[in-house]
Amino acid sequence: MKLTTLHSTQLRPKTGKVFLVGAGPGDIELLTLKAARLLAMADVVLIDDLAGDEVLALCPQARIIHVGKRGGCKSTPQSFIEKLLVREALAGHAVVRLKGGDVSLFGRASEEIFALEAAGIEFEVVPGITAGLAAAAELKASLTHRDHAHGVAFITAHGAEGAEIPWRALAHSALTLVVYMGVARAALLQASLLAGGLSGDTPVIAVESASRADTRTVCSTVAAMVNDFATQQLKSPAVLVIGEAMAERASAIAEAAAIAEAAALAEAAALAESAQLAAGTTRVA
Repeated sequence: MKLTTLHSTQLRPKTGKVFLVGAGPGDIELLTLKAARLLAMADVVLIDDLAGDEVLALCPQARIIHVGKRGGCKSTPQSFIEKLLVREALAGHAVVRLKGGDVSLFGRASEEIFALEAAGIEFEVVPGITAGLAAAAELKASLTHRDHAHGVAFITAHGAEGAEIPWRALAHSALTLVVYMGVARAALLQASLLAGGLSGDTPVIAVESASRADTRTVCSTVAAMVNDFATQQLKSPAVLVIGEAMAERASAIAEAAAIAEAAALAEAAALAESAQLAAGTTRVA
């Protein structure tokens, strides 16, 4: 009987591959076709909280590892996530690292890319629709405007300790500011923008859970945003869209809200009047 000698390289499993995939803002129909295909062939999926569990129906064959990352909440340490990615790839697995929104915006992808390169792991980046663009779609508004905003700045209010954001430059830039993770830091954001020279009358529209079934908007201004957010009990995840490009849309939303409120009050008054008439009829009988 012929014996085959197995070398150590043959005993070792083939190194897998990691896919850093953007899951989009939450509406599963906004997931890219490529993302859906990769989920369907994945051995392991490391999923963020903001990616949403609905997408997991696309990968029933995969082992799911929840690596929660949400601003202001307890999160899985980034270093642990990086070690998991390397370990699973070295075991020969096809690994999908599923992140909410787009991989390249505020998702700490640079650290994961560095870890994978350092370990010699093959990887690919698959973009997704970021929450800022989903917010604009929800508002039926353009982030740029021929007269008011020739560009857009995507900013996180939740930076590393000691990180300096050039608020004065941004305040004078005439750019539309799309601020992520700004709800918990609304007071600091407001103070920074006003101190930087941005007018207190500048429109601010907050979009909570953009693209999801429970989405809602809160219209305000830089001067009033803190009080308005508190009154409306705005919650994360929410994107703040700030700038004159939002003026017309903010006015339209405010007008629609006023009409809806007036209609609700009229309906309530009509119901109350009907109840009074019914009570009077009963007493007469």
